[in-house]
Amino acid sequence: MLIRISQLRKTYVMGTVEVHALRGVDLSVESGEFIAIMGASGSGKSTLLHLLGCLDQPSGGTYELGGTAVQTLEDRELSRVRNERIGIVFQAFNLILQHNVLENVELPLIYKGVEKEERRERSLALLQRVGLADKVLHRPEELSGGEMQRVAIARALAADPLLLLADEPTGNLDSKTSAGIMDLFCELHAAGTTILMVTHDDETAQHAQRMIVLRDGLIFRDATRRGTNGQGSFWSPKSAPRSPWTGSPS
Repeated sequence: MLIRISQLRKTYVMGTVEVHALRGVDLSVESGEFIAIMGASGSGKSTLLHLLGCLDQPSGGTYELGGTAVQTLEDRELSRVRNERIGIVFQAFNLILQHNVLENVELPLIYKGVEKEERRERSLALLQRVGLADKVLHRPEELSGGEMQRVAIARALAADPLLLLADEPTGNLDSKTSAGIMDLFCELHAAGTTILMVTHDDETAQHAQRMIVLRDGLIFRDATRRGTNGQGSFWSPKSAPRSPWTGSPS
């Protein structure tokens, strides 16, 4: 089991008001799964992704990643886990404008202490993999949105993480570019990469093999892809007693 979380909670205190973003989430993820996380604004999906990515710490509950109890770690240990085990792709790309494409991809390897020759070789191989071998010396402002997202994906994969997290990876892209990015995600999944992707877009979510829908800080639906019919993807519930449903969630 790659991920095991139990009764995960996150509460934000805003003055005298407590906002319960997650109210006790239970979730298990096997290595190699491709999961879409959906839900309305305020449902807790981005909070869940941030906790899974060690960008924040829970208010309660447990989170194990590859057998490590993440919720017990101090900030320095969290940073190490994030750098060595987790790759994150953001909607806004988060590339460093002063660095070229190759230097952006190399950054996680620099933090990991990889020697220059090895990190250069690994970064070039990743850029070849995402179709940007001819853009290595370009700066981010010289790239299209889709190309910047491909650089972000290559950077997220640089340290060979156990887990790839994506927060609205097609949110700033047009439909044609989005399709290309999702084709790349499907290729990564087919190669064995574990992917958890937050998205608000039904069409994007249909590329995943499993869909988790959050509502009011809890898992409302957890379903797996079973097959395809003339009406689109058909999903069956991962856990009883929820009913099967066709297409995207309401």
